[in-house]
Amino acid sequence: MVAARPELILASASPRRLALLNQIGVEPDHLIPADVDETPLKNEIPRKLAARLAHTKALAAQHKARQTGIGDNALVLGGDTVVAVGRRILPKAEMLDDAAASLRLLSGRSHRVFTSICLLNPSGGSKRRVVETRLRFKRLSNAEVDAYLASGEWEGKAGGYAIQGIAGAFVIKLQGSFHAVMGLPLYETVQLLRSENYPIEFNWLNSTSGI
Repeated sequence: MVAARPELILASASPRRLALLNQIGVEPDHLIPADVDETPLKNEIPRKLAARLAHTKALAAQHKARQTGIGDNALVLGGDTVVAVGRRILPKAEMLDDAAASLRLLSGRSHRVFTSICLLNPSGGSKRRVVETRLRFKRLSNAEVDAYLASGEWEGKAGGYAIQGIAGAFVIKLQGSFHAVMGLPLYETVQLLRSENYPIEFNWLNSTSGI
């Protein structure tokens, strides 16, 4: 007898994370965004902030799911992305001034993106990964900064940019995972899901995607 596929809850409202899961043939059974305080703790370094928030979001989504009577036996996947210059953590840009300040700080400089994922199983166990990606931006002109801000692409993005969009043209060098910068490291996500016997390849056989 073949064991039933475990349900999967994605603890995120991010369309990018959902699209990346879909890219590897995974369709979550439930989307349960987790609204948590993302303020860094005193002296918290970027890597630890990303790891803590991914875990906190997964726990919050698991709790919310069980309160509503769903997902008692589900896996819960949470994630978070932090952009940093040295130990300085850049905000998720909600205001134009935040995005402008981040872009001017990143202009012509190297920075790091830490993306953490956390997978909770029904028994309360958790598995976590943090992926570090190093990037360098070209020197941005005032006209480029102003035009990018006018595009609105920066809204809600860590560090005030979206690498999968216009800002991809700013990147001179990238060392690490492109998909992690988008919000979900695919290799590490697959490894965590497989470790909990989630059948990653189940939908590949019927995939209609093409290149």
